[in-house]
Amino acid sequence: MVTIIGFEGSANKIGVGIIRDGEVLANPRHTYVTPPGHGFMPSETAKHHKEHILSLTKQALEEAKITPQEIDAISYTKGPGMGGPLLTVAIVARTLSQLWSKPIIGVNHCIGHIEMGRLITSAKNPTVLYVSGGNTQVISYENKRYRIFGETIDIAVGNCLDRFARVLKLSNDPSPGYNIEQMAKKGTKYLELPYCVKGMDVSFSGLLSFIEQKGPKLIQEKKYTPEDLCYSLQETVFAMLVEITERAMSHCDSREVLIVGGVGCNLRLQEMMKKMCDERNAILFSTDDRFCIDNGAMIAQAGYEMFKVGMFTPWEKTTITQRYRTDQVEINWRE
Repeated sequence: MVTIIGFEGSANKIGVGIIRDGEVLANPRHTYVTPPGHGFMPSETAKHHKEHILSLTKQALEEAKITPQEIDAISYTKGPGMGGPLLTVAIVARTLSQLWSKPIIGVNHCIGHIEMGRLITSAKNPTVLYVSGGNTQVISYENKRYRIFGETIDIAVGNCLDRFARVLKLSNDPSPGYNIEQMAKKGTKYLELPYCVKGMDVSFSGLLSFIEQKGPKLIQEKKYTPEDLCYSLQETVFAMLVEITERAMSHCDSREVLIVGGVGCNLRLQEMMKKMCDERNAILFSTDDRFCIDNGAMIAQAGYEMFKVGMFTPWEKTTITQRYRTDQVEINWRE
């Protein structure tokens, strides 16, 4: 039996997870929450991770009821992500690798999400929609690579939602995207927003600029409520994502869709995607916030797959890569 500990800290969440042969033994995490109207900066986020990573490691070992001697390898997020937070996690992973005399595996964050989604849902070969605060990609597996069929050409969908939450001064607890989702449920009046799909790619920056500039004035004039604007924003950006996902499915003749990443928790996105899947006689797979939001177990699971085929990271390459593309990794563990 193979036991892997995984460390994730590419953004504002620090997590430590332990996986044993596809079973999640522990998965504690802690989120850095900033005041309403503010985002999170790399230096402050890195400081937060430093303050919590050791206690989370101890908690994970206690929850899993194992000792360091029972761990077979250490995996950590190599990238993509924010430099300071990534570096904090890499330093801890490298240190424990030496202290515990364990091999180390640098994991692509995006692939961690995909492998966790595949594990939890048992999806066989899905078209993947990966949506988070820092990434927006439509992905399909082919010939030992996760191929990117389409992606954002500017900002990620999660970043778009988060930045509008700052305009409305919404709380960042538990996350701005979650609070946008709750407000959108009460919205009834739709504001037409720029809809920007370019082939297989999407663009959110123009849409965001439009609603940032027009939104406060429309609220002040009482033409639209904040709830209406949240509703309009969600409906527009999710329709764009469903469109490019469907196009990728058609190209790959796929009958499965897997949504991963933090925005994948959004029930309205899942509802819209399921309707499209039903029309195509396809199956939608998704997970809840335990596994779609950044967590250590997803890094441990990707590390587990890499461990089985001997994909260890040479010591001199146990660094970080802020721009680490999903399709840069050779997927030797899949047929």
